[in-house]
Amino acid sequence: MTLLLKNVRLETGYLYDEAFVTATETKIVDVLIEDGKFVEIAPTIEASDAVVIDANNQLLVPSFKEMHIHIDKTYFGGEWKAPTPATEGIFTRLKEEATLLPKQLEVAEERAHAMVQHYIKNGHTHIRTHVNVDPHIETKHMEITKRVLDSYEDQITYEIVAFPQHGVLRNGPAFLSIFEKALQMEATHIGGVDPALVDRNSGEVLRTTFDLAEKYDLAIDIHLHERNTLGEFQIYQILKEMKQRSFNKEVTLSHAFAFADLPQQALDNLIEQVAANHVGVTTTVPIGAAPITIPVKYMYDRGINVSFGHDSLIDHWSPFGSGDTIRKLNQFVQRFGYIDEWHIGQSLKYATGGVTPLTDTGEQQWPKVGDAANALLVDAVSSAHLIARQCPISTVISKGTIIHEEEIELKGEFR
Repeated sequence: MTLLLKNVRLETGYLYDEAFVTATETKIVDVLIEDGKFVEIAPTIEASDAVVIDANNQLLVPSFKEMHIHIDKTYFGGEWKAPTPATEGIFTRLKEEATLLPKQLEVAEERAHAMVQHYIKNGHTHIRTHVNVDPHIETKHMEITKRVLDSYEDQITYEIVAFPQHGVLRNGPAFLSIFEKALQMEATHIGGVDPALVDRNSGEVLRTTFDLAEKYDLAIDIHLHERNTLGEFQIYQILKEMKQRSFNKEVTLSHAFAFADLPQQALDNLIEQVAANHVGVTTTVPIGAAPITIPVKYMYDRGINVSFGHDSLIDHWSPFGSGDTIRKLNQFVQRFGYIDEWHIGQSLKYATGGVTPLTDTGEQQWPKVGDAANALLVDAVSSAHLIARQCPISTVISKGTIIHEEEIELKGEFR
């Protein structure tokens, strides 16, 4: 497919007042896309065989990547239901799942479709989903999730984490055979959750996890809610396993609350080691009474690849997820008090796999000829404007093809 975007706004640099960025410079251009890539960017382009879209001076930005969601267990698309209080912490939820998830099987596929469509509408062209594998539903959620995501493979890319929500060891050897079956169902990652808390055997859980990752050639993505020194210990144990095995597949720490409440020197030491081992961190930017919001920019600036996810839209764990990453970015900049053009605009990278139109010094770096054409047209005049004012998306482009369009009232800089 050949797609020609006319009258597109691209960011080209920063305007400064002495040392401070005061605004983002932009220009209006045409953009030609062929075979899923940007092939020409110029003041005017003509292409007789192209599908032509007039962007009407809308801003082109990279599309979003949802790096932590559970599309397999959700209330989304169903009736409103708030979670009950978790009187026993995570174990309250595990007890609920023993009866809830089997009951939800008949609607799980329909709701997963609703979630994927919601994510596409909200500008996502990549989804990493964690999928329950447990003694109660065994591999049924893997089957459903794979079937759902396969139906969107011409629109988005995706990763599937086989997720032992109820622990790896605590359910006995029979569960391990179920889990191995799930890992062979085109999983891209092996998951895990709080090895010390859930299984009460951190060392053995991590050895088993890495053994299975090596056996099936999988990356790793582990939920770590354990805080302070316990969470710190857990992360160092993961790093130790990686070093002993020379493990070279991707490793991600999801949530990783320990980064939020360690003393400064311990935090700096941990960040240094995590960065040196190229371990990524995914966060939902949680806001609550406890110190659980990790210092995202501080960690990123010191070499850790930090990405954003939503975890859920609405389920028996939380009623607050939106799937709206522009809103998530807005919450992030408000949480950390970023009010200026530079800090707000550069925050886009946490939602795009590290891609921003401008480098931190203001050089244009996206889009370039040859880049994959995964992009959004938004009624904004800069990345900062998009995030601060939560500007709407009119067009979602994935693999060079428009996968979602909707009419919006264009207000430009006055939105």
